[in-house]
Amino acid sequence: MPRRGRRGTTRAWRRAADTVAIGVAAVTVFPIYWMVLSALKPTGEILAADPRPWTLHPTLDHFRSALGVSGFGRYFLNSLVVALSVVALSALVAFLAAVALTRYRFRTRTTVLVLFLIAQMVPVEALSIPLFFQIRDLGRTVPGVGLNTLGSLVLVQLAFSLPFAIWMLRGFVAAVPPEVEEAATIDGADRFTILWRILFPLVAPGLAATSVFSFITAWNDFLFARTFIISATENQTLPAALLVFFKPDENDWGGIMAASTLMTIPVLVFFVFVRRRLVSGLGGAVKD
Repeated sequence: MPRRGRRGTTRAWRRAADTVAIGVAAVTVFPIYWMVLSALKPTGEILAADPRPWTLHPTLDHFRSALGVSGFGRYFLNSLVVALSVVALSALVAFLAAVALTRYRFRTRTTVLVLFLIAQMVPVEALSIPLFFQIRDLGRTVPGVGLNTLGSLVLVQLAFSLPFAIWMLRGFVAAVPPEVEEAATIDGADRFTILWRILFPLVAPGLAATSVFSFITAWNDFLFARTFIISATENQTLPAALLVFFKPDENDWGGIMAASTLMTIPVLVFFVFVRRRLVSGLGGAVKD
């Protein structure tokens, strides 16, 4: 095939790929657009028989209604505490576990990895009841992690985020050449220095990716928040605020969409905060 013909074929494939990518992005973004649009629409336009994908009369009444929910600020703070605690603890534990499973060889290493994989396959709903009784019994001996406490949410979300985080970080740790650690050892660095000043910065992209996953999972949790927080309404998390807008006769969809939009903002802020760490290389890490 002539060179000009190959170039034309390559350009056609690129255009096709770009078109598919734009289509996928549009399908992904459209629910978010509709959520924000519904939060800005007047109630009459939301309940109209023929809803339009735009509004000429935007309003902030639904946001005022969402922010005016009793305890909204407290719910927001509780969700933030739980999500950031899960992010910090999962990053620390997953990093140490990934290093141990990658750099050290022991008899049960494969068994541990398989158990982590199996833990990802079990539906969360199937574990809610046994976890309820386990948290109830644990709270009798360990203060701060029983029912009606934020510690129970942190503990359970940590348990569910660790398998994924360890599996992902294991690949990042394995990508670091062993020569890096050997060179540091020759220069007199101890194991602690190698772990925190060399390995930890090099696996920062993996830590950022797992942190985003852990934050989103903990932030959007509704099942365990409603299961473990029974009577202590002051310890409820932000998803519980959405229940105020669900009514037996008619749901307040404007308030639901406004509250959902407000819930999305911290996730976007957290992603922007860690996005610089998502793309980085290991170039120049090996000492000659």
